[in-house]
Amino acid sequence: MTTTDSSATASAGPASAGPASAGEPATAAGTAPATDPRTFRSTVLDLGDALLRPWGRALDLPGGVVPALVAASADPAVALWTPLTSTDPAGAEAYLDRCDAHWADNTTASFAITDAADGGLLGNVILRWTDRAEGVAMVGYWLLTAARGRGLATRAADAVTRWGIETAGARRIELFHGVGNDASCRVAVRAGFPYEGTLRASFRHEGRDYNDEHLHARLASDPYPALSA
Repeated sequence: MTTTDSSATASAGPASAGPASAGEPATAAGTAPATDPRTFRSTVLDLGDALLRPWGRALDLPGGVVPALVAASADPAVALWTPLTSTDPAGAEAYLDRCDAHWADNTTASFAITDAADGGLLGNVILRWTDRAEGVAMVGYWLLTAARGRGLATRAADAVTRWGIETAGARRIELFHGVGNDASCRVAVRAGFPYEGTLRASFRHEGRDYNDEHLHARLASDPYPALSA
């Protein structure tokens, strides 16, 4: 994985992780001081065959970023575990505005996973502070159906975790996925997040019953996993 500065922007189940908010930027308390080393700085992460590019109004995708988000929301495999709010153009535009705002206030780093060759959207990965003062963050992701089977979720989760540890001082990174999302469980383990326990009735998607989640976590002191492309 290599990084470059980006000045353009301030299974049993599918490979997707986290509660309903994992695919969406979410507000965390407080804004880091300018001197705070625990700061998410807008960056492009290079996985070789894919690029992790900051979500926001400035992101350029083939056919337009808003249509790409609306189409992603319609992917039934994504909606099964991580329903998105970008089901129409207004929702997609609001999502992009939230991404820009949370890059600016240092609460959530949201990346579009894009194809390195044609720039098309493949998925999403985020790193969000849950307790910045203690260096605790959470990682979440989803992949479009056509992007699965390439190890992208594993590599993207690992990439943003390493980036958060190395550039923002993250100490503990947590990963949640719904019980029954076996593909995401495999991704977590491959990406170096051992299973720590089950959270009972810990979240629910709108209109559904509360769902149990598996908790995985990775520490900055843990060895990095050996990944294949």
